[in-house]
Amino acid sequence: MLRLLGILVTILVAIASAVVTWPQFFRLERTFPIAQAVSLRGVVVLAFLTLLLLALLLCLIRPLRAFAASLAVIALLAAAANAGTLAVRGLGTDTLPTKTASAVRVMTWNTAGEATDPELIARTAVAMQTDIVALPETTIETGEQVAIAMREMGRPMWAIDEDYQGWDANSTTLLISPDLGEYAVVESNAAGTTNTSTVPSVVAMPVDGTGPVVVAVHAVAPRRSYMADWRGDLRWLADQCAADSVIMAGDFNATVDNMGRLGLDGATLGRCHDAAAATGNGAVGTWSSAYPALLGTPIDHVMTTDAWRATGSVVLRSLDGAAGDHRPLVVQLEPAD
Repeated sequence: MLRLLGILVTILVAIASAVVTWPQFFRLERTFPIAQAVSLRGVVVLAFLTLLLLALLLCLIRPLRAFAASLAVIALLAAAANAGTLAVRGLGTDTLPTKTASAVRVMTWNTAGEATDPELIARTAVAMQTDIVALPETTIETGEQVAIAMREMGRPMWAIDEDYQGWDANSTTLLISPDLGEYAVVESNAAGTTNTSTVPSVVAMPVDGTGPVVVAVHAVAPRRSYMADWRGDLRWLADQCAADSVIMAGDFNATVDNMGRLGLDGATLGRCHDAAAATGNGAVGTWSSAYPALLGTPIDHVMTTDAWRATGSVVLRSLDGAAGDHRPLVVQLEPAD
């Protein structure tokens, strides 16, 4: 009886390990609670290593040796697979390449409203030589303060926003350098038909039609009661990558694992590719800044269509504890041609 129970537990652990490691195969990457678990691969690695250690200790007990050895093998394979996935996506780079005349630098930073000082945002954006800044959870009043401070530092910006009313989380502000041309916001509404469902995104089109479409993203968090809205937001964001030249940046509240099967022709989301994963930072957690970066979750992204090529990225960890609960992500892009 105990032997049969051991076999059953081993099978269940093996299935659970496979689901957490490769949820896309089981089509569970956007299903609660698998979606949440797979977004924390660093924690998953630690969990499997802990299971491995416990299984090895159980191997010292003769009647449990076969059962414990089976668990140890499963834990070792799962830990290795998840660690390998993190390594392939990139465990972090600290510098950007020298900015060229054709390069565009994009920063996304969920500021958590008043938790982040506008002056700090401006200094960071100027220091990183950014041309596009996506600021989820930032009101237009704060965005204008940032733009004014950046202008005084010699880097002027246009500030545009989308606001669902209420508190700061219901606002998203987008800053764009005048060097990229004049931009106009695409009309949207809070019903979710032309925008994300619960918190807003900003879609900005070039007035003269020659620049990229720029989207400042904020998808709703995948809390249990918002799972349907979250899945709808990701599908809507995938649709925003239909144009040839698109730059999306912001808080997607999703990792690239959660975006499985939403990409076209090998892309990550719609026709867009994840810049951090392409440049060595795909596994670095941008939330929460209260925890080590490799134990966090990379839910803030810069994504582009094939019109752009990512040449470098950096997740700014030096601001941990100085602002909100997200880390800024900065990416350098070059025109693909």
